[in-house]
Amino acid sequence: MLAKLHTSGALPAARELAKSTHILIVAPMGAVPAKLPLGETLLRTLSRRGKKTMDAAVSAQTPDGALAVWVTPDMQKSAFEQQTAMRKAVSLLLAEHPQVITVLVAGAAGARRALAELAAYVLWVNGMPLPERKKKPAAKPLKTIALHGYKAADGFASMRAIAEGNQLCRELTVLPPNELTPGAYRQRLRALAKEQGWVREEYDFDRLKRLGAGAFCAVAQGSDEKDAAIVCLRYRPRGAKKTVALVGKGICFDTGGHNLKPARSMNGMHEDMNGSAVALGILAAATAAKLKVNIDCWLALAQNHLSPRAYKQNDVVTALNGTTIEIVHTDAEGRMVLADTLTLAAKAKPAVIVDFATLTGAMHVAVGNRYSGIFATSEVLAAQALKAGVAAGERLCAFPMDEDYDSALDSAVADVKQCTLGGDPDHILAARLLQRFIDKTPWIHMDLSAHSCKGGLGAVATDCTGFGVAWGMAFLKGR
Repeated sequence: MLAKLHTSGALPAARELAKSTHILIVAPMGAVPAKLPLGETLLRTLSRRGKKTMDAAVSAQTPDGALAVWVTPDMQKSAFEQQTAMRKAVSLLLAEHPQVITVLVAGAAGARRALAELAAYVLWVNGMPLPERKKKPAAKPLKTIALHGYKAADGFASMRAIAEGNQLCRELTVLPPNELTPGAYRQRLRALAKEQGWVREEYDFDRLKRLGAGAFCAVAQGSDEKDAAIVCLRYRPRGAKKTVALVGKGICFDTGGHNLKPARSMNGMHEDMNGSAVALGILAAATAAKLKVNIDCWLALAQNHLSPRAYKQNDVVTALNGTTIEIVHTDAEGRMVLADTLTLAAKAKPAVIVDFATLTGAMHVAVGNRYSGIFATSEVLAAQALKAGVAAGERLCAFPMDEDYDSALDSAVADVKQCTLGGDPDHILAARLLQRFIDKTPWIHMDLSAHSCKGGLGAVATDCTGFGVAWGMAFLKGR
């Protein structure tokens, strides 16, 4: 449960403020320190540091013993830069694990809503600790945000919805693999569907086998438990006309299969289901915000295990749409489970399909972990995706996937190779492979290289970023 938000248009009286233990003062860039709340304390702190103005967040103890932090985001800069500045300020307060944070918003009336909304969003995103399994958990959740200086009649409902979706995404992503198996994941989805009113349909292993989903089943057959499945969750708000399909890679643990990963590379592979968590987080956020768009959310849940039954190099499998695939590397399992899931999504004829996956190391090489890469079936769609990234504060880079890349995937025995063994641009080749399964539907593929970033990214302070949820909401609002 995210922190409760209480807002007031007036700043609190000195006596009331003296009761606060943790105070965040937010003002526009260029605000005069002496005119800000607790200005005398700020001036003394700046003077001690040999400064007259703020160039970053400033923290100090007030005469009443509270911890105060002043921050002046530059609202002329990008949403990413604004969120980063606010995250660094908020982290100074949350490090003490307060239950209540008092927020004072100063400045011209026209700027206060944007500043207040930014502060509330970043506090929501970071105020709830992620799951941990220690005897004495270090972090405690923030319970209340007491915001003064702007009265939010809507309670910043849209931003709260995004924060809730991001929290759900990160919570699932960090769960240990013995807790979030495909079977346990499916149970969680059943409960969420009932709670949120989503229509749920499950394609379990046996059903997928009968349908001919050979690409998905090739990966899933290596697990002892037949708990792998493709799960579809449908959101149908009244009055919505367009349908968007969200597809997420949900590999709950990836050993690499017969092409076994070394220990250093296998560590952290419980997060290989992050694409499914992003898709689910967007669905949850859209539902909470009551967006007027139909959503089909397709989640490909499986594990990539090593066993006598596991698929292997040089196998040839037939995907759901009839395409035969020559297996080249068993650690390229993500594109296999996505292939059949995209086919199912495309059969429903949505207006657009967006898939999310922690798919390739090549994307990490290309952009690192501060951007994610996208591919799109048209320049117009790519431009819409990039625009949504700017608005959301989640940075994207668009990549080419021209047809002549296909020559690298030519196979002597099948319609297509799964991948190559060389130093080819695997992020592009993966996109070219996946495009064969969308049946000409407008499509965006997001390779989530920014799903984890040491020290946080943008609004989010944890290494696990939930990248893609805020983008998804911005993209859906533009449909």
